[in-house]
Amino acid sequence: MLKKENQNLEIDNLDIDILKQLMQDATKPYTEIAKDLIVSGGTIHVRMKKLHEMGIIKGSHLIIDPQKAGYDICAFLGIYLEKGIQYKDAVAQLSKIKEVVELHYTTGSYSMFAKIICRDTNHLRHVLNEEIQAVEGIQRTETLISLEESIRRQIEL
Repeated sequence: MLKKENQNLEIDNLDIDILKQLMQDATKPYTEIAKDLIVSGGTIHVRMKKLHEMGIIKGSHLIIDPQKAGYDICAFLGIYLEKGIQYKDAVAQLSKIKEVVELHYTTGSYSMFAKIICRDTNHLRHVLNEEIQAVEGIQRTETLISLEESIRRQIEL
């Protein structure tokens, strides 16, 4: 059984097997999963409902390849805030910038760490100078450009 420290959430081996199959292919029909795991389709539906209610499953989404969609630059941005109290306001403003695809509140040198996706270096320059630097509370940023994504995966159950 898998237990989460802060909550008394328990999932069993069937739940884990269902999650493993859906993590490999989120479009796989419940009937196929049921057949593979030798249970009824209704059991899969009930288990999925439980996993959603527990917050273990937060939804499903389509993954596109940004480069093939015309977005050739992936950059990581260390963001320094003037004051920590400005965090929530900065998040609200940064959430409006569509190129910001991930944002984390961090310890260490940076106040926040962001992942941004842009079409090219001119687009990156515009996003950095005209949009992100214009966010109230951001003191300065450090940009790291990704040359290649070598690993992308979810946690393995």
